[in-house]
Amino acid sequence: MTTYGSFPGARPRRLRTTPVMRRMVAETRLHPADLILPAFVREGIDEPVPIAAMPGVVQHTRDSLKKAAADAVAAGISGIMLYGVPEESKKDAVGTAGTDPDGILQVALRDVRAEVGDELLVMSDLCLDETTDHGHCGVLDAEGRVDNDATLERYAEMAQVQADAGAHVLGPSGMMDGQIGVVRDALDQIGREDVALLAYTAKYSSAFYGPFREAVGSSLKGDRKTYQQDPANFRESMRELALDLEEGADMVMVKPAGPYLDILAKVADAVDVPVAAYQISGEYSMIEAAAEKGWIDREKAILETLTGIKRAGARNILTYWATEVAQLLR
Repeated sequence: MTTYGSFPGARPRRLRTTPVMRRMVAETRLHPADLILPAFVREGIDEPVPIAAMPGVVQHTRDSLKKAAADAVAAGISGIMLYGVPEESKKDAVGTAGTDPDGILQVALRDVRAEVGDELLVMSDLCLDETTDHGHCGVLDAEGRVDNDATLERYAEMAQVQADAGAHVLGPSGMMDGQIGVVRDALDQIGREDVALLAYTAKYSSAFYGPFREAVGSSLKGDRKTYQQDPANFRESMRELALDLEEGADMVMVKPAGPYLDILAKVADAVDVPVAAYQISGEYSMIEAAAEKGWIDREKAILETLTGIKRAGARNILTYWATEVAQLLR
């Protein structure tokens, strides 16, 4: 005789039986509007240049960037974050190309804004690393250290020219103390209270930035440990969060995403502003490399990592797969 009481009374597997059942009870859903595409535009090229360390990603020409922006609109993603790569001869100690209205990033902002108008949030990286001959995110002092306050003056100028070029959102990413407050003041001084600030609140000094250095033609020697955060620290992130919000950040971000999901979850729980996460170049390249060797299922791995980032608390995700994933989701 069967003893029915020996079987489980609760059977969670009933809610996993079919794809439709799993879809109905899913607690986390990716949507194209969650996604933001980082994109690189390089001065002085006639054709897009593949980035060897990031298979499938290119340094765009001005024309190919406009097409990428139009494709992003068609896919339904929310934004495009632009990084400018100037000619090597135009780099200098203070990153002059970053404040030149005719610098490649400002030109690209105008191009993309003219192409997509308000159908896509045109976002701009606000940092000096792409335009300095030493590759650091700020101005150096006489001893070769990044001078925080001198750098803030440059960021204020950058903010104004990027806003004038048409950026809807600025992303100050250099991890200088006080950068959000200075940039907000600089924008308000020219009547651009409408430009939003996405604060790189917790930007860690990470080994996973490696492929990005090729993407932006970085001239960096050494590292950025004196201004980017120590991967060992959490409370420091929460202090940075409080400061950014006090200074006027409209949105906050954790970068990288995957290795810092615990930080992302705690930040998301602590605030009532939108929280973003950046799935950075090394995270992208690991999956592409493993998939190329046949070790993992590429599409499933991409969707799984993005779902994990969303589940941890990200409202928006910057990912190099943004347009591709949005097309899959649609």
